Amino acid sequence: MESIRRRVHEIIFEADTALGRAFDIFILVLITLSVGLVMAESLTPYNGALQHYFYYAEWGFTIIFTLEYGLRLWSVNKPWTYAKSFYGIVDLLAIVPTYLSLLFPGAHHLILIRALRALRLFRIFKMLEYVDGANMLLRALWRSRHRIAVFGFAIVIIITIVGALMYVIEGEEHGFYNIPYAMYWALVTITTVGYGDVIPQTAAGKMLASLVMLLGYAIIAVPTGIITAEVMDEIIQGRNSTNTQHCQNCGAIGHLDDARYCRKCGASLDVEHDPQRELL
Repeated sequence: MESIRRRVHEIIFEADTALGRAFDIFILVLITLSVGLVMAESLTPYNGALQHYFYYAEWGFTIIFTLEYGLRLWSVNKPWTYAKSFYGIVDLLAIVPTYLSLLFPGAHHLILIRALRALRLFRIFKMLEYVDGANMLLRALWRSRHRIAVFGFAIVIIITIVGALMYVIEGEEHGFYNIPYAMYWALVTITTVGYGDVIPQTAAGKMLASLVMLLGYAIIAVPTGIITAEVMDEIIQGRNSTNTQHCQNCGAIGHLDDARYCRKCGASLDVEHDPQRELL
């Protein structure tokens, strides 16, 4: 039984084997179809005529995802650890709304239940689990979090100062009713969005707006450069040469290709080299 559980874990959590890759592709197809079903169900002209087909298809997807969720919990050593992880919560959110609809007859008439059914779109986030290089990008974002935080704080200061200056220059008569509203204009301008719902009228205001626009182009490149530098560092150091091995004990991922033990808890990643099994 333990060998079966280990084999199931390898198939549904890892993609280094033919069965693992086939399972990943199968799940991705189901995710795509289920998201497409949500979109098609929102189209009024087709909703009434195909309502029964939508209903049965949704339950079919829900049953399959429920079985997948159950297998994931059964195949790991610590089910609660996986259940409270990001992907565990996403898996749960992918199936709970459909079951909740059973408790509310005529739920499709209630806006609240419709909102709960929209949670099925969380399934698309599961795709992140199967994208090569996602772990490397997440590590790069995490390592650059301090510099990005400092950069964000500097942007807040700039927006506050520019908003206050624009309020003083333009005033309420030109649509800048207060400093927070002027800060909103500064944010829209510095991010190069430019809604145009409020614009400066005076020469001084237009000059300040021009400087903010030029500053906006320069600011966009800063976080991009920070993250790019971290990604390049990941590539240079070879930290992206990992596989899809998933620790059955703690759920850690991102192990090196030649790793035999979990980088986090030290458990064996290969049942053939498990010392405890060799003693049996």
